[in-house]
Amino acid sequence: MKMKLAAVALVGFALTLLGCGNSSSSKGGNINGNWTASLTDAHGTQVLAFNTSITESSNSTLSISNFNFSSNSACFVSGETESGTFALSGNFTGNVAGQFGMNVASGSPGGNNLTLSGTVNGNTISGHWSLTGSPGCTGNGTFKMTRM
Repeated sequence: MKMKLAAVALVGFALTLLGCGNSSSSKGGNINGNWTASLTDAHGTQVLAFNTSITESSNSTLSISNFNFSSNSACFVSGETESGTFALSGNFTGNVAGQFGMNVASGSPGGNNLTLSGTVNGNTISGHWSLTGSPGCTGNGTFKMTRM
């Protein structure tokens, strides 16, 4: 009888641990998903905003698709190309963390280039951005991206 009770307790304990493991991994263990971003200048004024889908690829690169500026910008009219990098940090809690980089190059004349560099922490990416290129298409500030 004691043997059966011990076996039942052991199975119950194992199921409890298994359940805990599954709940921590559902917190967003990767960077994959749909993201929305707000880029602000030194005065806290929103300069640019966009939505995009990000998927981890091989060799610390990101596949960026469905990119769309949700704010008007003469610096990016059409034909942008996007690329990104991600370096995962050690994290055993199931939350993704690491360094993030993203580049958006304009398809229009002028060679405007938006660069984002920041840190991923769970469902948020934050850091600094800079815009270089044609006259009127320069600037820098901070950004925050949130997983939708």
